[in-house]
Formats: sequence, structure tokens, C-alpha cells
Amino acid sequence: MPWGEFKDTAAERRLFQRRTLVVLFFLLVMVGLLVGRLYQLQVVEHETFSTLSDKNRVQVQSVAPTRGLIYDRNGILIAENRPVFSVTVVPERVDDLDQTLDHLSRLLNVSDEDLTRFHRRLEEPRRPFQAIPLRYDLTEKEIARLAVHRYELPGVEVNAELVRYYPYGKMTSHVLGYVGRINRNELQHIDPVNYAGTNYIGKSGIERFYEDFLHGKVGYQNVETNARGRTLRVLESQNPESGHDIRLYLDMRLQKLAFDLLRGRRGAVVAIEPKTGGILALASVPGFDANQFVTGIGIDDYRALKDSPDKPLFNRALRGQYPPGSTIKPMLGIAALDSGATTRDRKIFDPGYFQLKEGGRRYRDWKRWGHGWVNLKDAITQSCDVYFYDVAIRMGVDVMSDYLGRFGFGSDTSLDVSGALPGLLPSREWKRAVRNAPWYPGDSVNMGIGQGFNLATPLQLATATAVIANRGHWKQPRLLKDVVDGDGVPSPLPEETRKDIKLKDPSEWEFVISGMEDVMQGAHGTARRAGSNASYTMAGKTGTAQVFSLDKDEEYDADEIRERLRDHALFVGFAPVEDPKIAVAVIVENGGSGSGTAAPLARQLFDAWILGFPDQDAGTLASVDGEQKSGEGTQ
Repeated sequence: MPWGEFKDTAAERRLFQRRTLVVLFFLLVMVGLLVGRLYQLQVVEHETFSTLSDKNRVQVQSVAPTRGLIYDRNGILIAENRPVFSVTVVPERVDDLDQTLDHLSRLLNVSDEDLTRFHRRLEEPRRPFQAIPLRYDLTEKEIARLAVHRYELPGVEVNAELVRYYPYGKMTSHVLGYVGRINRNELQHIDPVNYAGTNYIGKSGIERFYEDFLHGKVGYQNVETNARGRTLRVLESQNPESGHDIRLYLDMRLQKLAFDLLRGRRGAVVAIEPKTGGILALASVPGFDANQFVTGIGIDDYRALKDSPDKPLFNRALRGQYPPGSTIKPMLGIAALDSGATTRDRKIFDPGYFQLKEGGRRYRDWKRWGHGWVNLKDAITQSCDVYFYDVAIRMGVDVMSDYLGRFGFGSDTSLDVSGALPGLLPSREWKRAVRNAPWYPGDSVNMGIGQGFNLATPLQLATATAVIANRGHWKQPRLLKDVVDGDGVPSPLPEETRKDIKLKDPSEWEFVISGMEDVMQGAHGTARRAGSNASYTMAGKTGTAQVFSLDKDEEYDADEIRERLRDHALFVGFAPVEDPKIAVAVIVENGGSGSGTAAPLARQLFDAWILGFPDQDAGTLASVDGEQKSGEGTQ
């Protein structure tokens, strides 16, 4: 056998060893790379991948804070939170959404409005597996019915949430306002973090003005979920901070009395505590049940309120702008004295009319045969129009506008009363800008008795009356009294901006007030019947505002005029004169005369506040439940 056919075992061994070393080296390199990668994933990038994993397993859920409560001055709860049960649907867990909605409609009587609202929210951006409410305020029977059929309705749940509730819905609707569901426009202006998980926001009134104060701060909880998004357990949580509870100057006993006195009529009552500016009562009648708006009012119910001829949605106390009539005569009397247009002793003769020039137009007095010789005090007591026609011409529009502006007319002087209108305080510049016409002497004549272009709200009339009661000292109207849980909480009230009215002779205040006192208790006072047999002193002024104008020789006959075209009845006053505790403004739309209609209402308010309410137990109001109880009121 040739030598070449013998194997070289040594060479083969060396070759095998070299290949084995190469393979081992390769394996070691690959193992090293694997260990390095594992180290990077498990050690170096542990937090990164742990966070990514948690995002698939853990979700952060917002926990809405409990809204702060609102009390009246006596501690009566007038805005609370109550649990409301709603049915919600998670679309991702529903196999056939249309079939599920049809099934729910048969079980719960879901309206077309509810379905429309549901589909609108379904199209809006939302988180996966976020429940969409279908119907609110379920009854116990409806909840039980859903429980029986729950196995047929995957993805359908009954949730409970705290929702605002107003025990005295109609009586406080225009004072407190109401909360409602957050809409798209509001989403653009609110803090998305603090309102995460919150469905409601203040829409009007106190609820809107103190929204930041009442809302509180949102909380959160980290929850573990499965692949379908269902919550398995809570891993971590931070409790929300409830909103602050607040107390108002409002007195529900006086508020209820005001509503009872205006029962069956249209009008407004505003009562202010002169020393503090606190609003004791703010009633606009008729009112509406604010609870209807919290979870969403139906189209038919809203249309009924909107189209009602009595305008229950209209806040007459804050937004009703009426000719003030003779109720501004005390303010004009102060202006005439301080400006030198008249004196205490100056008298004029009232034949029943006033003429700018002989043979010119006759501006009539309410008393056809006139008042004879009268001075300023007589003119206030007897409401002599001719005297104020005369001093209006003597003062002129510039002086009248200046002084009436100091009393708050023509501007919103309130500190925290949301939605109040400024009324209209006419001036020479205003007429030129708006009417493109000069100011005529006849305009001043009408302005002298609160007619013509003059417009004022009941809140403005009550405020001006409180300034007189304070002898020129200003306390701007406010509703917030204090914060119930407010240790260390700064007051959210803005600073007062009005300056006191300082007269050249401060005794002029007492002179004009004595005329107002005679209105109520003088022998010739226009409201002497309303002020008779009182054990305390009161000052007031009646007023009548025309709804339409009469021809020059036409006489007013209330019996022949349609009810809604009759004069408005007004009254302003305060009591007691020596130490004023309450100032009021009353307007009864189409009520006729202020002395026969508005003044008796104010007298009952005075009696209740100063002498005591028939039932001193404020807690008995808790049974009212938002409805007006029976009560006797002078009409």
C-alpha cells in the first residue's frame, strides 16, 4: 500500500482542535453578546421597559373632587350633592351597539334626546374603554330591572356619581344659578388636569362666580387592568381635595316670604343689609327649578320655560331694567340740595301741571288738581311731580347724571353678583352718541321723575336706598358672607371701588330721610296705609312706572287697560330709620300703584326682619323641597 493512503492523524487532530477553538470562540462571543443584551435590558434599561410594561397594565384614573356646599346665613343648606345613578355603555365591550341600545330603550324608556346625546359623545375624542352615559337619574325600579337583565347586556353598567341638588330649586334658581355638564366651549378654557374626571361646571350665578372656589382639586388612582381594559385592583391613590363650603348673606326665611308675597304675579324683591352690603333676599318671580338643568333639561321642558309669557328664566332682580319712576326722587332731592338747585324752605305752586314756557306743553302731575304750595320735603312725602320737574330743569342733565351715578345708577356696583346689568343713566353725550340728537329741556323734565330714558334694575334701586340709609356711606352689594371651612383661605371677593357720597352739609341726609319717613307715617304720605301702626320707624318712597305713553289729553284707567300694559308698581325703603337693618326694593310688573301694591309687600318684609318671622325655627324650611308653600301676602 502506498504511503499516501495512510491518514495523518496528528494533522487531523490539529485541524479538529483549531475548528473546535473557532466554534468555542464563536459560541463565547454569542453568549457574551446575549448576556450583554440581557444586562442592558434587565439592568441598564430596566426603568424604561418597566414603564412601558406598566402602561399596558396600569392606568391613571382621575378622581373628581366633591363640590363645596352652599349655606344661607343661618346654616340652612341650599346647594348640596346627592348620589345619582346613571346607565353607561362601554362601546369596546359591546358586540352589537345598536342592538344593545335598542334593548336598553325598551327596558328604561330611553328618549330620542338621550340617544342623540349618546351618539354625539361617542363621536367625540375619548379614552379607550371609557364609559359613555346614556341616561341619568335612574329610579330604584329601573336599577332593579337592569340588574335582572345584566347578563344580556355586556358592556352596560350602572354608575353612581354625586350631582348638584338644590332643595329650594325655584326660590334660589336666580341667586345661586346652577351647574351643568361641561360643553365643548368650556373645555377650551378650563384646566384639563384639574377638571379631569369632572363632568359638571358652574353655569350661572354664585355657582359660576365661585367656580374655582367650589370645585376643589382633582385626585387620582393607579389601577391595574387586564388586556380588555377592565380594572383588577387599585395600586396607588391620592384623594381629591373637596371644594370649599361657603355661607351667603341670604336668609331663606326672607327669600321664601318674598316669593310668597309675589305669588301669582311677576316681579322682583331685593333686600340688602346696609351695614355690610349683604344681600338678604334676591327674588325673581316666577322662578324655575334649577335641578332640571343639572343633568340636562329636555327640549320640551326647556321650550316651555323659554316660550312662557311670564319669562321664568329671566332674572328680573338683576337684569330687569325698568323706569325707576318716583323712587329716585330722594336721590334727586339730595342732588338738588347739594348742588344748590333748591333749598329746604323753597316752595313752588303746583297747579297740577308744569310748563317750560307759557302756552307750551303741559307735563302733568299724578294728582290732577295739583298739590298747591310745596317745599322739597312735601314733594318727597306727597310725590309731587311738578316740584321735581322744576328742580330737574334747574339742575340740568349734567348735574343729575353726576349725582345719580354716585348712587350707583348706570353701572354694576355689585361685588359677586354674576350677570347684573348696568341699567341706563342718560346723559348729554349718551343721547348724542346713541340717538344722534341733542339733549332737550323736555328730556330733563322726564328725567326728574324717573321716566324718559332712565332705566334701573331692582338691585340698583336697593343699593341706592342702602346708600341713603347709610347717610352716604357705600357698602357694595355682595352675597358671600364667609367660608365655612375657610381656615387660612383668602377671601375671593374683589376690593370695593365705590367712594362715599360726601355732601357740603351732611344734615341734608336727615332732611331727605325725614321726607321718606313721612311717606310711610306722615298724614299725607303716599304709603301711609302701608306704614300705619308700626312699632318702629321706616322710610320709603313709592313709584309708578308707565309701560306705555298716554296722549296729551288722555287719562290713565287701569280697568280699561290690558293687564300686561298696566303701570309697574315700585317701592324702595329701609328700616329702622335710626339704625337701618334692611333696605328693600320691590317691583311688581303691571301691579298698578306703588302705594297700593308694592309698599304693603315691603311692610311685611320689614315686619318679618325687624319684629321676627312667624316661625322662628329656620330649620322648618328644610321641608319646602324647592316648592313654594302657602303664605299670606298683601297684593
